[in-house]
Amino acid sequence: MSSELNHTIHRQHHHFGWDNSNPPVLTIAPGQTVAFDTVDASGGQLGPDSTVADVGTLDFGKVNPVTGPVFIDGAEPGDALKVTIDSFRPSGWGWTANIPGFGLLADQFTEPALHVWKYDAQSMAPALFGPGGRVPLKPFCGTIGVAPGEAGAHSIVPPRRVGGNMDIRDLAAGTTLYLPVEVAGALFSVGDTHACQGDGEVCGTAIESPMEVVLGFDLVKRAELPFPRFETPGPVSRHLDEKGYFVTTGIGPDLMEGARAAVSRMVEEIARAQGIPAVDAYMLCSVCADLRISEIVDQPNWVVSFYFPKVVFD
Repeated sequence: MSSELNHTIHRQHHHFGWDNSNPPVLTIAPGQTVAFDTVDASGGQLGPDSTVADVGTLDFGKVNPVTGPVFIDGAEPGDALKVTIDSFRPSGWGWTANIPGFGLLADQFTEPALHVWKYDAQSMAPALFGPGGRVPLKPFCGTIGVAPGEAGAHSIVPPRRVGGNMDIRDLAAGTTLYLPVEVAGALFSVGDTHACQGDGEVCGTAIESPMEVVLGFDLVKRAELPFPRFETPGPVSRHLDEKGYFVTTGIGPDLMEGARAAVSRMVEEIARAQGIPAVDAYMLCSVCADLRISEIVDQPNWVVSFYFPKVVFD
């Protein structure tokens, strides 16, 4: 841990959705550090012994809980909340699911599926998937943000100007995140921690894994940020890129359709090459493969590429 820990918030202090009327569970001064004990994205409805039947009974009113909120003294609308992501203490288990109606290829994968992961929380060695896959791990915060200025309750599912469910895999240890403040005290919350995820989170879930995350807080007065921004401490894909990638593309005038085409083709390739069900290949792509916009200037057609790391099956 790079700084002195000032406070701990336990997992029972969580809430569902964003609402600036939620009372803070803790008030801190700028410069302090807090450990947050998070709940997994199912809100505790899935566990190490869950089966695919449990996916079909999920109560979506209880998904994506976030721990908090924390009131930061002196934070005012127009400021930026500086969040330094210090460290993670993983739980050693997680889950990935295909949830009907959710995900980039929801129309192609209409039945529930579930993979429960076990991993070494100390060594963080690659996690096993099926007969041969080993997925390198990189813990990060999937949902991290502050309360919106608009009154009332707001869904936690879509990301917002003030952060939230951004699912940016590079919000990992060592990264510094800046969030636009819209209400007094900022009212910060965090959750939806992942053991790893590919850029795009294409099936809608990553390795959803409860863990403790330690964060440091400070303020940048009158920053007037239009959207969140962040700084990484170094390379962001070194845990995946040592063996190269398999890459598929989608080309056309619609970026979403290009993304769907690239992912769909990769799912077919992985399923055939590894002899696994297509839905398993889809979930595996979600936790370790990266969607990228390769070209967006040569109109009328754009190029989307999907990178699957060879190290997973090496």
